[in-house]
Amino acid sequence: MAEVVVKDVSKVFPGGVVAVDKASLTVADRELMVLVGPSGCGKSTLLRMIAGLEEATWGEVYIGGRRVNGVAPKDRDVAMVFQNYALYPHMSVYDNMAFGLKVRKFRKDEIRQRVNEAAEILGIQALLDRKPKALSGGQRQRVAVGRAIVRKPKVFLFDEPLSNLDAALRALMRIELSKLHQRLQATMIYVTHDQVEAMTLGDRIAVIRDGRIQQVDEPMALYDRPANQFVAGFLGSPSMNFIRGRFDPSGVFRAGPYVVGVRESVRGRMGAERDVILGVRPEDIHPASPTGGEEGSTVKGRVEVVEPVGNEQLLHVTVDGQPIVARVAAGASVRVSEEIVLQIDPERVHFFDASTEQTLA
Repeated sequence: MAEVVVKDVSKVFPGGVVAVDKASLTVADRELMVLVGPSGCGKSTLLRMIAGLEEATWGEVYIGGRRVNGVAPKDRDVAMVFQNYALYPHMSVYDNMAFGLKVRKFRKDEIRQRVNEAAEILGIQALLDRKPKALSGGQRQRVAVGRAIVRKPKVFLFDEPLSNLDAALRALMRIELSKLHQRLQATMIYVTHDQVEAMTLGDRIAVIRDGRIQQVDEPMALYDRPANQFVAGFLGSPSMNFIRGRFDPSGVFRAGPYVVGVRESVRGRMGAERDVILGVRPEDIHPASPTGGEEGSTVKGRVEVVEPVGNEQLLHVTVDGQPIVARVAAGASVRVSEEIVLQIDPERVHFFDASTEQTLA
């Protein structure tokens, strides 16, 4: 397998549309790297430049230490799995998986061995004689992955491969792909707009916004230590609550009814009085009694919606006209339209600069 290195790569389409802007990324040998971001952020374009399906306007791409700018896709030793599976409808599963090897003039016995090995790994031995129209969505996806496996490429590229599947099957296929990565010990780059997929699959994640890579790190490091407000808000479901206010010299954050103490270790990094944005995740907001909780960290609001989600409830609360979401245990006795006092955990809040949106603490 091979390391993939992207150096200051940009892609500008006709009309001056910048899809990828000076992206630099290193994917280690045998790593599963996930590129995640909203639709239209440039993640698929970046993947296609690695594959050679799009030529970079500027910058360099290396695969296994070899510069591949200008090298045809078939000569880059990569295999790509597409969102729409891209199976030949008139061919059997066996022939779909074998097609690339036949084009490359592999011997029939080696083709048979590779196809059978891939089919065994994916559990589709019984499907080899079927046509794609006789397969379910999950089975078609396995065939598309199998077609990539038989190539034994240096790098596997996945472009939103699960987006056409229903929720239950997506969850199952995430597990299967994770097992596949562990078994093959292959270098994989996986594109998705689904942050749950990103968090559960990736060894590391690159978060992309408007063609620029915002942060690259391990999943929980991104979740706990986001580089900016966008990363903080994109990862997590429901997303982080943001409250715009001001840090004052007394060492507290103030925004209308919100008065949250800023922990000692953070005050020095906040500097002088300034406009900031407080971020707090729903799981770090808890119901408190009207007289309970730490002084200066409670707010009163009205419950608008109670959303049961299995062993938890999401409370959608309006505080001073602004919405906030809290995650609480399913047994919590909370009703719509009642007033509730919420306590914010001051040890778990994040602060972002109000103008740059970069993390302060």
